[in-house]
Amino acid sequence: MQRVQTRPTTLPTAAIPRRSPLPWARQRRRVFVAFLLPAAIVLFVVTILPSIFLIATSFTPFDLTKPNSLTFAGLRNYEQLLRDDRFWNSTWVQARLSFWTVSLQMLFGLGLAVLLNSRMRALEAVRTAFIVPMVLPPVVVALTWKILFTPDVSPINWLLGLLRLPQPAWLVDPTLALWALIIADVWQWFPFVFLMLLAALQMMPEEPIEAARIDGASALQVFRYITLPLLRPVLLIAVLFRLIDSIKAFPNIFIMTGGGPGIATEATNYYAYLQGFSYTFIGFSSAITVVMLVTTFAMSCTILRTLGRTVDVE
Repeated sequence: MQRVQTRPTTLPTAAIPRRSPLPWARQRRRVFVAFLLPAAIVLFVVTILPSIFLIATSFTPFDLTKPNSLTFAGLRNYEQLLRDDRFWNSTWVQARLSFWTVSLQMLFGLGLAVLLNSRMRALEAVRTAFIVPMVLPPVVVALTWKILFTPDVSPINWLLGLLRLPQPAWLVDPTLALWALIIADVWQWFPFVFLMLLAALQMMPEEPIEAARIDGASALQVFRYITLPLLRPVLLIAVLFRLIDSIKAFPNIFIMTGGGPGIATEATNYYAYLQGFSYTFIGFSSAITVVMLVTTFAMSCTILRTLGRTVDVE
């Protein structure tokens, strides 16, 4: 019996059409999206959604004691803000607090960075010591300074007594309570400015400074016309960071003064906290917070726009 040979039904490998590989740019874009998507989702849930809720709530008379008050009320909360003397007082307190804390932090940070700008190993321990206040929890710092400003147990008042100077009650004096907050905030955060400026000084090019010294420039002239212009971008970034943080300065006010005496240290963020969680006016508190956000954003854009200008030291 003769065997019949059948041809294979499969096509040769060369005849099978292959899918062309994706371009490298498209593959890389897909990988980037795959890695960034989880972080973007978390950012949306943690940041974007609360911000949307905050803005939406600011247009309602929402009160925690009245569950049915979450209704649209237009610009009523913002109109009430314009007539609220306590809000304007909190704005003035916040402006003074931010101005003095940022100014003193920049002054002490810059002075210390210039003073310790050396390659000597003996200064390493000194630099490390200045980092300690910055890494302490804000609550610990606030409690520490509250004890330091309490008259009966205050080492500051004890030292003033030895020098035969007045021993004020810092936290209950309307003229001194805000300065107590300023001192505590400056002590904690000027090391941040110091570290940023010290790093910038140590990375600064030596050629312009050496050329100015060869031309006969004094140390003050080198600092005024060479060092400061080169430090300008870092100074503006430090001002931006510290300005934003000064507006968020809540633990010191909450623990040290509670906004008092009276409303002498009641900054805007603390006033918003009182309206929302002490008086249960969530809608009005949200309007205060939105105004703070818009103001902070406007100041940040102004600083960043200034930062974009070129620096010429020639």
